[in-house]
Amino acid sequence: MTTHTTPTGADLLTALRDALTRYVALPSEEVTDAVVLWIAATHAQPAWAHAPRLVIRAPERRCGKSRLLDVVEATCHDPLITVNASPAAVYRSITADPPALLVDEADTIFGPKADPNEDLRGLLNAGHQRGRPALRYDAATSKVVTIPTFAMAALAGIGAMPDTIEDRAVVVHMRRRTTGEKVAPYRSRRDRDPLRTLAGQVTTWLRDNITTLEAAEPDMPVEDRAADTWEPLITVADHAGHDWPHRARTAALALTQEASDTEEMSDRLRLLADCRTAFGDELALPTTELLSRLRAIPESPWGEYGPTGLTAMKMGALLREYGIRSATIRFPGSGQAKGYQRAEFTDAWQRYCPQPDTSPGGDPSQPYQAQIPSLKRYGSA
Repeated sequence: MTTHTTPTGADLLTALRDALTRYVALPSEEVTDAVVLWIAATHAQPAWAHAPRLVIRAPERRCGKSRLLDVVEATCHDPLITVNASPAAVYRSITADPPALLVDEADTIFGPKADPNEDLRGLLNAGHQRGRPALRYDAATSKVVTIPTFAMAALAGIGAMPDTIEDRAVVVHMRRRTTGEKVAPYRSRRDRDPLRTLAGQVTTWLRDNITTLEAAEPDMPVEDRAADTWEPLITVADHAGHDWPHRARTAALALTQEASDTEEMSDRLRLLADCRTAFGDELALPTTELLSRLRAIPESPWGEYGPTGLTAMKMGALLREYGIRSATIRFPGSGQAKGYQRAEFTDAWQRYCPQPDTSPGGDPSQPYQAQIPSLKRYGSA
């Protein structure tokens, strides 16, 4: 007599992981675990307060992003491929138990020719948080109607997605396989049905415990928006048990740090960080001296920022957003001049680009710290 045992949650996550790595070469163990947990979280969307995005990006074609999206489609909950769907159809498909939206060639939605996709772009931006419906005017009833937008979404494309998407996403950087990286070919007609069976088992496991998942408040290894993104994934991992809670938190820390390391700094933030380098240990600098020092920082953009480089007016406009303003200052030996006090910067430096932790075992937290050549201390002999 054959005895059938019901797979545990940890067993199902491991089976998802095995299926994923059979067909796709992912860049790291942490990325693989993150994708597994994102897929599993789609099966319990009614439990979540936030709908994390999965961004699958690559520098070039033939890096496996579409194949990864194929496997995600076969294993996630109620997949809805948007490539041939009108925005109205997508909006109307989102209910209290939403589908998982799958967007291939997502770079065309956010690129320079993206105007026809404005509605879909708005949906993807708004649908990360529950309770943010779209408003539309219904001419037939002469009323404004609310349309739900909350749904998890996976987006695959070439290059980076907008910050509004990636800040709310688990980001996977795909790359071309080397000759030593072997995966099985994926054939939808042959391979999809077994994966859909696995997806059904994951649905049953999580839907039987939806109230528990909804009430969960897991200990989070990350904060703020990253915590919003990772909370559903870590909740699923904690519910599965075994080694998945540890794996989930390891993945959250690794991918959040990777996102921070690869984040493109705004001109405003880079200027703020470079001003700390330019000040050195000075208490005040004339505007002209500060500009000169900024332009002297190797590989900085300030010498070519605009037709004549960074100007006093443009610098003032950029720094003003941090509450930093120039003033008329008396400098020893040179009289009065427009300049900046170091004290004006200290609060913004602490908040937006804190100094690296140099204690033993400390991790740098400052995203960017330029080096400036040794310059003569202003006002000194």
